[in-house]
Amino acid sequence: MTNELGFAPSEDPFVVQHGGFYRRWLSMIDDLDELQATVAKLEGTTQDLWVPVWRAAGLRHEEEGDKQELLGDYERARREFLQAKTYYAIGRFPAEITDVKRAISDDCARAYRKACAHLDPPLEVVEVPHQGQKIRSHFRVPAGASGDRPVPAVLIMCGGDVFKEDRGWAGEMALDQGMASLVMDAPGTGENPFPWAPESVSAWEAALDWLADRPEVDANRIGAFGISRGGYSVMQLAGVAPTKVKAVAANAGHPFGYRMGDEELDAFVDHANQRATWQFGEPGGPGFFPSTSREEETEKFARWALSEQGILENITMPVLMINGKHDHLAPIGNIYFMFENGPVTGKEARIYADAGHCAFKYFDDWAPATFRWLADKLGGAERAS
Repeated sequence: MTNELGFAPSEDPFVVQHGGFYRRWLSMIDDLDELQATVAKLEGTTQDLWVPVWRAAGLRHEEEGDKQELLGDYERARREFLQAKTYYAIGRFPAEITDVKRAISDDCARAYRKACAHLDPPLEVVEVPHQGQKIRSHFRVPAGASGDRPVPAVLIMCGGDVFKEDRGWAGEMALDQGMASLVMDAPGTGENPFPWAPESVSAWEAALDWLADRPEVDANRIGAFGISRGGYSVMQLAGVAPTKVKAVAANAGHPFGYRMGDEELDAFVDHANQRATWQFGEPGGPGFFPSTSREEETEKFARWALSEQGILENITMPVLMINGKHDHLAPIGNIYFMFENGPVTGKEARIYADAGHCAFKYFDDWAPATFRWLADKLGGAERAS
């Protein structure tokens, strides 16, 4: 990833920079000049001004993908469909909050299905049952895996505003290390019908059970990986189901138990309230991101923090934590807190000194390294070339 973009921990959708709004998608976009040109066309963030710009960008790539598909260049077609998927995903941001957003979300899913049409091994759309409902997810398993030759697996846990279609790269990296993968939307997002609530960790545990029941998967070698909200969920799952998950990699994540000081908490609240001013739905409609206060953040901490849930001592499996030092959404103190609390051994971390939330600036460094680490801990083997 180029370092020419500059850096600022920000949620401004009119600026492309490391640590900023577009950090979520930078590693998935082939042409940053095209991204910047598209951003320059934006006249607002309400859906009437936002969605058409991103849909047009996505449609150009989808139509080129269709053309390459007809010509039999499936690899080129896949790249174009993935670009289309990403631009549609930006248009969907932050979620399927209106009919217009749901429509472009459908565009995103369609482009992703096209991108996966010729995958080998194939992507399998599956349903994870839980409490009478089903969570549609994506499963891939290395060629040759079977009941006689089961492989390790990784549960890939999505975050708050990036859905499973944007985590296909993680499944691919798992395959490269000889591991199966299950990519699932987070509670409260995408095709996960459960609410975003601490008790919805049970949906993630159901995903572990689903993986363990697959004959191609070794139930004693299942790990988990997540980014941002998914990074929090990974650690929560490790504390709730320590016998089912054998290694976890958490990129960012909050709150683990770290208590911010007054100055840091004030800055955290200010960032959150700035984000709350952006409207991505109907003109004049409600915002998606709520405003907050010191008091509300204290209440959230009491409900969500791993320390307050009493599960820190359960996190005894190998843990890898990653983040940028200047994270305005998941303070880096969470990683230091984990080193200072819970079991003595088994924790590793990489902190990038000049990066922000999730350290996407260094995606090309930490992403493959994370899956090599998981394979090492779970006993994976590189996929044959």
